[in-house]
Amino acid sequence: MNDITQAARLVSRHVDGTGVIGDRAYDSNEFAQHLKDLKLEVVIPSRANRVFPRSIDAEIYRRRNVVERWFGRLKQFRRIATRYDKTQSSYGGFIALGAFLVALSGWRG
Repeated sequence: MNDITQAARLVSRHVDGTGVIGDRAYDSNEFAQHLKDLKLEVVIPSRANRVFPRSIDAEIYRRRNVVERWFGRLKQFRRIATRYDKTQSSYGGFIALGAFLVALSGWRG
């Protein structure tokens, strides 16, 4: 199932923040309108086939890359990437440990 089909359900009124940053896969008129209805800034680049491309804040969009690379670093730990742990608390503990090890490595993003 595509992520865009579930995106509106994940971003609800109970989410704190001022905007949503996403990649081109989240470019849809319905999702953008949903975000605007929630008074959230839309920072999602337009797909190539969009007739009228949406303008975005390029500086904010560049910050998304740092988060993507951090998750990439975290997924280098096989136990996290494959989710060996069955319980949420155990998995959360290994994510915390992985994040700690990434921080200790000196990675700044």
